[in-house]
This record gives sequence, C-alpha cells and structure tokens, in this order.
Amino acid sequence: MKPSIVAKLEALHERHEEVQALLGDAGIIADQDRFRALSREYAQLSDVSRCFTDWQQVQDDIETAQMMLDDPEMREMAQEELREAKEKSEQLEQQLQVLLLPKDPDDERNAFLEVRAGTGGDEAALFAGDLFRMYSRYAESRRWRVEIMSMSEGEHGGYKEIIAKISGDGVYGRLKFESGGHRVQRVPAT
Repeated sequence: MKPSIVAKLEALHERHEEVQALLGDAGIIADQDRFRALSREYAQLSDVSRCFTDWQQVQDDIETAQMMLDDPEMREMAQEELREAKEKSEQLEQQLQVLLLPKDPDDERNAFLEVRAGTGGDEAALFAGDLFRMYSRYAESRRWRVEIMSMSEGEHGGYKEIIAKISGDGVYGRLKFESGGHRVQRVPAT
C-alpha cells in the first residue's frame, strides 16, 4: 500500500481514538448536538479504524513469517503463513480502498417512497400493494420508520398510489437507486 494512503489511514485511526475519548467527556455528553455529531463521526470512522488495525496486524504477521523463513525447520510452516497473510493483506487493502471513497453527503437523509399502479387495473394495484409491503418490511428490518403521507386504495385491495416518508440512518444512501418501473408476470389474482 502506498505510504500516502497509510499516512491517511493512520490519521483517521488517531481521529477515531480521539473521538472515542471525547465521547467519554462529561462536558461533551451534556451538549447533545456536539455529542450527536461526534457519535456520527465515530460510527463513520469505526469501520476504517478496525480494518486498518487488522491490516497492521497482518503486516506484523508477514514480517514474523519472513523472519521464520531463515530457520530450515520452520520454513514450510512459514511459507504457508506468509501466503495466507499476503492473501489477507490484499483483501484488507481492497476493503480499505473502498472505505476511503468519499461518501455522498445526502446518504444520511430521509427519503420519500412513491409507488403507483401502472396499467393493468386491479392487478396492477395489487402488485403496487405487494411492492409497498416489500419496501416497508425492508425498512422495518433496517429499523427505519415508515410514515404514510397519502394513499389511494385499489378496488380489490392494493394501492392505486401510495406515498410514504422513510426516516432513519442512511435511508437515502440505501434507496437512492431504487427507481423506475417494476413489472410482474403472474396468474392474475382478480
């Protein structure tokens, strides 16, 4: 890994530890806005810090295995450990590169979900209902809140149109690419 990337990761790791110490400060805990901002920053840095710590440990393992290569009795075991450590190092480097990519500042925002029945009458309304149920259950599994803003029910169930506000951590980041038409082909329920 490039020294500049390692330096950046070390700085992020130090900031993670600094934020962790700040979160234990009574003065910070009393200031709810500051505490919330630091908690968010701590959560964002946690994955990078953990992955970087694992990468550093693997680098130490590689050094140890290379020193063991000099001992004829330990050579075979050292070669195996060296191979495994290098594979693990490559995986961690890829993870770190992904974690260092800039995040969209809107990813933490809430989102509106609009589901409209297309052509197909009652069957389309039933499918729109199934689709909304799928998204709302997904939201529940992620511990997001779903608040129905407006809805127009179909004659035999489902929805002609339903609009819901989904709020929680990272909602927009997860749902921003969910757009377009959905199509179903099945034996009609009506």
